[in-house]
Amino acid sequence: MSTTHRVVDVVVLGIGSGGEHVARKLGAAGLRVVAVESGLVGGECPFHGCTPSKLLIRASDALAEARRAGELGGKVDVQASLGPAAQRVRESTHDWHDDAHVDSLEEAGVRLVRGHGRLAGPGVVEVDTPGGLTRLVATRGVVLNTGTEPAVPPVDGLAGTPYWTNRDVLAISEAPVSLALVGGGPIGVELAQALRRFGTEVTIIEAGPRLLGPEEPEAGELLAEVLRDEGVDVRTGAELARVAHDGEQFHLDVDGEQVVVERLLVATGRSENIHDIGLETVGLDPGADHVEVDERMRAGERLWAVGDITGLGPWTHVSLYQGELAVRDVLGDTDGPWADYRAVSRVTFTDPEVGSVGLTEAQAREQGIDVVVGTADIGSDPRGWIHQARGLVKVVADRQTGVVVGATTMAPYGGEVLGLLSTAVHAQVPVSVLRTMHFAYPTFHRTIEVALRETGL
Repeated sequence: MSTTHRVVDVVVLGIGSGGEHVARKLGAAGLRVVAVESGLVGGECPFHGCTPSKLLIRASDALAEARRAGELGGKVDVQASLGPAAQRVRESTHDWHDDAHVDSLEEAGVRLVRGHGRLAGPGVVEVDTPGGLTRLVATRGVVLNTGTEPAVPPVDGLAGTPYWTNRDVLAISEAPVSLALVGGGPIGVELAQALRRFGTEVTIIEAGPRLLGPEEPEAGELLAEVLRDEGVDVRTGAELARVAHDGEQFHLDVDGEQVVVERLLVATGRSENIHDIGLETVGLDPGADHVEVDERMRAGERLWAVGDITGLGPWTHVSLYQGELAVRDVLGDTDGPWADYRAVSRVTFTDPEVGSVGLTEAQAREQGIDVVVGTADIGSDPRGWIHQARGLVKVVADRQTGVVVGATTMAPYGGEVLGLLSTAVHAQVPVSVLRTMHFAYPTFHRTIEVALRETGL
């Protein structure tokens, strides 16, 4: 098999959201850029994550709102169908074709090489392509953005069964009759609620003590109540000991009880794609949990890394943020500012949404911060009462500096309500200044004022 040699300026290995941004920006800057990808150009977010999942969630929210009409203003007959949402997913993903993403890269002057790429020393990437081996030598260096895969736990009997991951469930056109979902993280709870609203009998099996384990415990506990009220069987602290499939149904051994369902969805986190990309050829450990980077996203000699593989936040907005930092460093920017993760925001798109920024109360205490906390009930505030909403606002502040270091907003549109608090954490705005603001009445946003007052600062 022949080997093709090519000298370029930059190779971007893995074209998820961050890698796509890097390749396009560097290509537009006039550099000779080659993008290497073995899967869909654009990565998880547009094809299996952000966009398709939110289309499903938006449709399920509309169903839930229609069902509330009887309490508020009249009778509505709701007949759920996954078909329209499935059609929108197919439209958004172009039936899982990446032509639009490829065209955008090529318009920026980027050349795409499809195949599995591996580092072969500083600034060198070798790609296995259908036509043979392509050896790329990058004079400026390589940017890694190889992303993640769904992690599958080593449960007895699971391997070989037709279980779903998030990639499979977002391609369905009909809601299953019943489904067990392993994992109570953001992906799991979002899909559990959405499918329940389409009529599926859903059981969540979470090994940890609560849903959304890394977030504030108040949010995870309240979300479990909300889901149970919607008919989801939420089991926390549960052990899945064994899985079997009889050709038609799954049989799960959960804490000694048999749970029988039509479908099984595994959503127990993600696994970084760093173990077969040649890290050992540049002095890095391929068995590590992630690729260590500095504030400029440098991972080694002529090597940068962005996205999930850095271990600094498994969110598209973090990948894009890191991608911009890497672009600036590759282009020789010396001024900064460089990476700052104090105010990383994230949203779980359940109903109510759970928005978070910065540190939780537990994380702040672990860092030795003298913590003060303010909490407010969304349902007790005027807009929450009007909306018949459930939720909370929790503010975590540093007593010594008087500055907010973290916050959670659980409410309808909780991700949008989070905006002010994200700014406060990022810009280190004192609570005393925030409390002098005008908070529009009646809004969910106004509940922030109550939480700030409860801190006593």
